[in-house]
Amino acid sequence: MGSAAAGVVHRLTERRETLATVESLTGGLLAATIVEVAGASAVYRGGLVVYATELKEQLADVPADLLAARGPVDGDVAAALAEGGRRRCGADWCLATTGVAGPEPQDGKPVGLVYVAVAGPYGAEVRELRLEGSRDHIRGETVTEALRMVAAHVQGDVPAAS
Repeated sequence: MGSAAAGVVHRLTERRETLATVESLTGGLLAATIVEVAGASAVYRGGLVVYATELKEQLADVPADLLAARGPVDGDVAAALAEGGRRRCGADWCLATTGVAGPEPQDGKPVGLVYVAVAGPYGAEVRELRLEGSRDHIRGETVTEALRMVAAHVQGDVPAAS
């Protein structure tokens, strides 16, 4: 995780762009991984940990009707978290995580169902993951995938979202 975070911090520093995070499933692990990198303060604006569903609406601007219709573990919710966090934190890029780490399913959603989103200047991309393993493993893999997603965007490997 650390080397992926270092690559993202380095590239964002070169581009003079900033990053924020909005975390549910990962509960601050993504932010902690980013700030472990020396020089992260040049790019990392901050983040929100919105574990409770109502905080997704109150702090990250996820529409209440979307949360009511789909619940917190949903791809569109992940995109809304990333877009809301980008606005709220005044960042060029924002990563968001939501899902079920276990040990039990949540609201009919299975353990290991995860959504990761990255929002940037051209919109948001969401990736659905189906992970297996322990709670710690699921959270760690989610952080790794989030960093991979933003790295692909800031390296220019991903076309702009429409």
